[in-house]
Amino acid sequence: MISIIVPFKEGPHFLTDCLECLKLQTYKDFEVILVYNDKEEDVTDIVNNYKDCLDIHEYTCEKSGVSAARNMGIANSNGDMCYFLDADDYIFPDALAHYAEAAAKNDVDYFFGQKTTSYLSRTVFFAINNDYCDTEALNMYNLKRKSYKINFRAEFPEGTDPSTLSDEDAEKYHKNMAMGLLLATRRSVKNISVLHTLIKKSVIEKYKLTFDEDELFFGDLNFVTALLEATQNCRYVPDAYYVKRLHNDPEHYPALVQQQKDEKQAMLNAVYEKTMKKLDPKGDVAFYLTDVYANYYVYQYNKRMRKNKNDNYLGDNFKEMHRIAVTFPDRFVKSLKGYRKRSLKILRKGNEKKALHFINRHLAVKKLKKIINDPKKFNTYLYTNYFIKLPMKNNYVILESFRGKAYSDSPKYIYEYLAKTYPGKYKFIWVLDNRRTKLPYGGAKVKRFGLRYAYYLAVSKYVVLNVRQPGWFIKREGNVFLDTWHGTPLKRLVFDQEEVTSASPLYKHQFFVQSRLWDYLISPNNFSTDTFERAFMFEREKIVTCGYPRNDILYTHNNPESISSIKKKLGIPEDKILILYAPTWRDDEYYDKGKYKFTLKLDLNQMKEKLGDKYAVVLRTHYYIADHIDTTGLEGFVYNESDYDDISELYLISDILITDYSSVFFDFANLRRPMLFYTYDLEKYRDMLRGFYLDIEKEVPGPLLFTTDEVIDAIDNIDSLTEKYAERYDEFYDRFCHIEDGHASERICELVFNGKQF
Repeated sequence: MISIIVPFKEGPHFLTDCLECLKLQTYKDFEVILVYNDKEEDVTDIVNNYKDCLDIHEYTCEKSGVSAARNMGIANSNGDMCYFLDADDYIFPDALAHYAEAAAKNDVDYFFGQKTTSYLSRTVFFAINNDYCDTEALNMYNLKRKSYKINFRAEFPEGTDPSTLSDEDAEKYHKNMAMGLLLATRRSVKNISVLHTLIKKSVIEKYKLTFDEDELFFGDLNFVTALLEATQNCRYVPDAYYVKRLHNDPEHYPALVQQQKDEKQAMLNAVYEKTMKKLDPKGDVAFYLTDVYANYYVYQYNKRMRKNKNDNYLGDNFKEMHRIAVTFPDRFVKSLKGYRKRSLKILRKGNEKKALHFINRHLAVKKLKKIINDPKKFNTYLYTNYFIKLPMKNNYVILESFRGKAYSDSPKYIYEYLAKTYPGKYKFIWVLDNRRTKLPYGGAKVKRFGLRYAYYLAVSKYVVLNVRQPGWFIKREGNVFLDTWHGTPLKRLVFDQEEVTSASPLYKHQFFVQSRLWDYLISPNNFSTDTFERAFMFEREKIVTCGYPRNDILYTHNNPESISSIKKKLGIPEDKILILYAPTWRDDEYYDKGKYKFTLKLDLNQMKEKLGDKYAVVLRTHYYIADHIDTTGLEGFVYNESDYDDISELYLISDILITDYSSVFFDFANLRRPMLFYTYDLEKYRDMLRGFYLDIEKEVPGPLLFTTDEVIDAIDNIDSLTEKYAERYDEFYDRFCHIEDGHASERICELVFNGKQF
């Protein structure tokens, strides 16, 4: 029987996934030793839900730290083998079966398998990958560990199949993998872990293997090195997968490695020295542990020395590093080459001044190469080191909409209000990647991340944009930062999301840091104000509930003359009933950060055949979507306006809206025109990718449709549907459009630029 040792401190949603993955194991002969350690939440109901299907034994460890919890788990285990699993991780359903199969064939001391990393819950991870053993899918999501390069055993190249080796070479291969995967893979101290290791309990007892309870961090180091030193009679089981779940919400649920960073240096030194004293100084384990520690200094510590501002990496700490480096085994010192050799030679001499000079020169050369080869980095360097020191221009206003993709959204209407109301008072700088965009009132244009962009961003007093600023933006004293945001939220945002399935898994932390710099955040209604305060962890006093400036046009220009003018500009016949189709992106379908895939599920050819005489479709995809939708053969029926700057003008000319989970329908509702919701993937989007703030099946002011046939039928019967949803539409309008009246631009501009309350 296998005893699975699971320490738990916090995160009920993590524990649920962990227990669920054990419930789904195809191999059933195991017990779960659940050890509570500094438990912060009551998980009684969660655990009780699994007691009918899992043999769970609960213990409370009074001493703090995961090491103490694991030792208690070992002491109370009843199986002949112990397996280590963290409560915030999970394993593939066949992981234990692969281990059991290997154990039946090989009488060895311990087994270890493959680890992969993910920010996703178990449910979403497997749903996205469909077949949980689909290696191609794992690679596509960068979840499979790709580096098994172990430089000290050149006789076995990457990808070696041990079944093709002689018995003697196969033994060497498995020892090689044990040393590499358990100790030296990727040369990082934080990756040294006992997780996903299945060990005979008799081996643990024979060699008195224990976790170091005196160390909060790096507690596995003592156990793993002692195991490797005592025996390398092991087997690598590559088909047994373990998912190390990364924490995307360090503000609420930080992982151990995200905590107490400033204290870790002293802890690492203590653990390293304590461990080395127990090892054979001439053995492989001591050699490669020293290699990991030395790499920490060369590639991490020295960078922190250079950026140090509070002496955490200078003075006594550097002297401590020097003292330890002097004790490096001779065998290791003789193996050094190149930059590592030079860097460690200076450290071993204890010359802090020379070390700083060497590090500064080395990193400066690396940075110079990057700057020379990358104009964006060059401009950022100038911004950070020179432009930010120039005098601030108190009448400069820099504006940006959707990362420079368009002259649009609320920043456009704020600009036009200020330019018309206060001519000549401000100098306006628009961030626009398309330099051919025509600007009224003579605003200047700069390309995002260009040289002039870096300059104006540094010296402008006012910054107005509708998404987030660059991560390297520095807020100066006197800066006024207005974020208009870009929609009433239907989809869960930031800290209301349990999952981050998008291309930026660190989105929550990045958002938290960047939003702290905002002085004002625009909200279109009371619902959004409440949501922004919670989901952004944002100060309510800084949220301005004034309506969206971009919606002013829906009140001031909702007349036949304005609508006709826009249609003529776009070349759209005025006798057609216009259907605006505006779908959003899918978080899990992307090419790269900010570049999302999109496959059109609505059959436009079928719609043209059935509706072409009377209707026309205006197609408008989200600005994140990188794909260009091919509308060949649909000329005269489909007008692809995905690149058109101002979607508010498209609302004005449209008689019907078709969308899915985009926030466009909150804005379109100001016109009180019919809306249809084409939600072909509702279950996946709602339950796995995002989740909604509204009960979309009961609260949106229009029907949910799942096929093109249903969409066509709804359009044919739009009058009866309008009557059917009239009451719900009124409720929706009162809830989400109650502030909009065509004066939002005036309200926010007078507040931010003149201090006038409304």
